[in-house]
Amino acid sequence: MAKNETTAGHNNPAFVNDEGSAGVTKAAEAGEAETAVVTKKELTKEEKQEKFQMLKNVFIISIAFMFLFTSFNSMANLQSSINKMDGTAALSTLYAALVISCAFVPTWMIKKFKAKWTLAVSMLGYSTYIAAQFYPRVWTLVPTSVLLGLGAAPMWSAKCTYLTQVGTKYAALVGENAEVVIVRFFGIFFLFFQSTQVWGNLISSSVLSAGVEEVNRTEEELGVCGINFCPWDQLTDNTTNTTTNEIPKVQIYTMATIYLCFSLFASVIILIFVDPLKSFGEDEENDANSGKSGLQLLVASFNHMRHPYQLLIIPLTIWSGVEQAFIGADYTAAYVSCGLGVHMVGYVMICFGVCDAICSVSFSPLVKIFGRIPVFTMGFAINLGIIITLIHWMPRPDDLPYFFVISGLWGVSDAVWQTQINALYGVIFPGQSEAAFSNYRLWESLGFIIAYACSTVLCIEAKITILLVFISLGAVGYYIIEVIEWRGGLRRDSEGKVVLVDQLFKK
Repeated sequence: MAKNETTAGHNNPAFVNDEGSAGVTKAAEAGEAETAVVTKKELTKEEKQEKFQMLKNVFIISIAFMFLFTSFNSMANLQSSINKMDGTAALSTLYAALVISCAFVPTWMIKKFKAKWTLAVSMLGYSTYIAAQFYPRVWTLVPTSVLLGLGAAPMWSAKCTYLTQVGTKYAALVGENAEVVIVRFFGIFFLFFQSTQVWGNLISSSVLSAGVEEVNRTEEELGVCGINFCPWDQLTDNTTNTTTNEIPKVQIYTMATIYLCFSLFASVIILIFVDPLKSFGEDEENDANSGKSGLQLLVASFNHMRHPYQLLIIPLTIWSGVEQAFIGADYTAAYVSCGLGVHMVGYVMICFGVCDAICSVSFSPLVKIFGRIPVFTMGFAINLGIIITLIHWMPRPDDLPYFFVISGLWGVSDAVWQTQINALYGVIFPGQSEAAFSNYRLWESLGFIIAYACSTVLCIEAKITILLVFISLGAVGYYIIEVIEWRGGLRRDSEGKVVLVDQLFKK
């Protein structure tokens, strides 16, 4: 999740990470439609108080998500190292549930419970997953992953709904453009959100490093790392007590306790400090009814797959999920945990998170100066270079800087995909944000599912081959889109609508 599961400080509404993309783009469209020329005005004492309340709620929601994903992201990064097959199987189940949830749950849940309560209740699903870490078995991890996946989509949708409506109300109050205010609010949100990789991994590394002496690997142990790594070889080592990666239970329980408290605290923050939207005069009932139902959105999403650009961008969208899962599950297990020890996973992922956050902010002005093609090309080049390096490099404790350089560069390329694929969807599918971003979430989640499902049954060599396949297909699809755009765009009918794929072959 993110990750998608997931970018701070964007100044374009299409540059929003993960599940929040559609809501922001839709908000921007709504803001453009509603706002004309607005002028700032002097506020009364009551209006200043209302302005403060709105800003307070934006910061409170951002802080709550920071606590929640500080715990979840860090725990997810460690699953392939501490829970092996059960942990990665649970993560693939999580994203399968998320796909189902995206289609059916958000509209119904927001209508039933309203935005504030949807946020609070959905966050509890994350708490159940973290609580399962105290007794990690397939029958505890998988059901709680399903709960988390089902709650993730309505939680992100409720967050988008809340920030969008508050942003629109705030803009009308202070006399600013609604689109500008909404993007500013989402920038504040992702500023807090992107810091979670730092805080969470700092906690996990500090806890797991306590009392750990320098890890000395034998040549035989290092021989099964890197490109030679297979999950079942590592499992066999654990059962025979020949591995040096065994983590004391007390450290895992300490880390899980901290994260569980954080996740529960996030829900409590929402319940106590966040004001319901109706306190600002917003009609949540009508807003919920105005959106597509789950079935309508599902039909619109499948119809959208007939769009030529959607078919071309599917491999790149799947790649976005595959590469995020690889760095979080496979690189950490096969290279970092195997070569350095599991206590170093958090430190290496901090480097990834910092580079990802900084570049996510930096790429927006770069695209304005150079255009999106050089930025996409840079992302492809960095990932291909790292993949080739991972094929030939055998991780060793003496190569400490390499572990951080690779994760940092992967963070740079991940920032390209998380910002620019979202932006590309907004550009090539104007006026189709709901169906387009529904497809984005669907295919990115499928990428996570593929990666996590393969994580338990394939060796690293096969997984790197999968990476090469998807990044190659993604690059081909992307450059075809750019060539078509350079030549004037897609073929259109007499009404100016894009001719869909099935219609292209009709006489």
